[in-house]
Amino acid sequence: MSLEARPIDRVRAALEATGVVTEARELPASTHTAAEAASAIGCTLEQIAKSVVFRGRESGRPVLVIASGPTRIDPARVAEIVGERVKIADPAFVEAASGFPVGGVPPLAPADALATVIDDRLAAVEVVWAAAGTPHAVMRLRAAELLALAGPEARVAVVAVS
Repeated sequence: MSLEARPIDRVRAALEATGVVTEARELPASTHTAAEAASAIGCTLEQIAKSVVFRGRESGRPVLVIASGPTRIDPARVAEIVGERVKIADPAFVEAASGFPVGGVPPLAPADALATVIDDRLAAVEVVWAAAGTPHAVMRLRAAELLALAGPEARVAVVAVS
């Protein structure tokens, strides 16, 4: 599907391609931040799967980290996992790498990603809510579906600040 398609439609196509059966839907309230998403959906902050894009300092390649809403991601731990120092990506890089704006990045690994990492705390949550392409779109996923969307190379690891 082309980048000209609406972001939520690209997410729906990815869901179909991976065989994940869930609804990507748009909400009237913003889901840009984890707290806004939890409030709009009516779930706990721990059930929000936030997708944070980092950039490899040497390679410049994107690293997608998917963590639970309240989790503070430790860049040093991410660096240990991916084998390269990382920094949080700026909004322009996030959109260029993922095809989605900050606050709408779904848990889909960018094509040229250095790595995709799912925080172990999030992987243990039975049902999570993730961005579905825009800061107003979400989808409900079970842990196995989250892993399927993130791709076969995704790793589950501890990324939280102690």
